[in-house]
Amino acid sequence: MKCPKCEGVLEKQMHMGIEVDQCDTCKGIWLELAELDQLEDEVFDEDELKGSLILRSVETEHKCPDCGRPLKRFHYRLNDLELEYCEEEHGFWLDEGEEKRILEIMKKRSKDMDRKFAAEASWGQTLRGLKSKSLIHKIKGLFK
Repeated sequence: MKCPKCEGVLEKQMHMGIEVDQCDTCKGIWLELAELDQLEDEVFDEDELKGSLILRSVETEHKCPDCGRPLKRFHYRLNDLELEYCEEEHGFWLDEGEEKRILEIMKKRSKDMDRKFAAEASWGQTLRGLKSKSLIHKIKGLFK
């Protein structure tokens, strides 16, 4: 397969424990959907909490190495990272180093979800405390 960016050769290689097609020239990588998911799972494996992968996309001049159709560009999970993908679901193109940005985004998402769940649990405890008889009696006692 040929690189969609520089026409270099895509070669099978192990990258971060995942078999990918990597360009021998520009070092970009072509990931199938399962491989992208495997990369994300390195730091955050809760698929139902990851958020939307693609919301809106625009066509690019680069071609899918599998089918030759134009790749589409999108903001990865609504972040500032722009990736390209094949609409025929052949894969995702990551320029050199973008896999590290994906891991950073997933780490942040994981921390955000941990913080959200902790806040919800704390709020639930607060609400239960407000319903206790002792608290209600104390508040009523303030107005006697």
